[in-house]
Amino acid sequence: MIGFGRERSEVAAMMSRLYSCRLTTTSGGNISLRVDGDKFCITPSKLDKANLDKDQIAVVGFDGTNYTPALALSIESEMHRRSLLHRQDINAVIHAHPCHASAFTALGGNINTKLLAESWYLLEEPVFAPYRVMGSVQLADTIVACLKQSNVILMENHGVLAVGKTLLEAFDLLEVLENAARMTMIVHTMEATGKYHVSALSDERCAELMAIKHPVTP
Repeated sequence: MIGFGRERSEVAAMMSRLYSCRLTTTSGGNISLRVDGDKFCITPSKLDKANLDKDQIAVVGFDGTNYTPALALSIESEMHRRSLLHRQDINAVIHAHPCHASAFTALGGNINTKLLAESWYLLEEPVFAPYRVMGSVQLADTIVACLKQSNVILMENHGVLAVGKTLLEAFDLLEVLENAARMTMIVHTMEATGKYHVSALSDERCAELMAIKHPVTP
């Protein structure tokens, strides 16, 4: 009996939420969650991401062993495995293809996260990861390197990735990123009319928010 029913149910539910919020497609995106010191669970390949149940969520060892061999692992399982291994402070990884944020991955990743205090506080400056073939070891290595700088990554011509201590924390980052991308498009369009001026957070206001987020202990 493979077990980990609660964690697998959480992953299945979050994948359904990701799809219902239009943050990914039927076949796109993948989610992983650490279940203990030796294993993690991850969404499978080639199944409808909108209608998964816990028994369709794979369980994988950090040594690469598939404890659910009847399930084909996500093509990005190595990226998830290495991310969780190298960031012991996080437990959840969400990779998705939200339309607006993904568009910016083909535009150099210049999403303005300083339009709202919330987006700057949560996201700061997302890291831009150069293109690597999906499912490749090179992509996994690139993502691991980027996770040393940020919990949010824009993957060139691919999509986005967010990590957190919980699935909800990672989902929140991804959703806020998508909203920041939409806002960036909106304000640039409105500013181009010549009738509006974009008022983003100043450096002083950004620093003030970071002092709240990262307080210095005496």
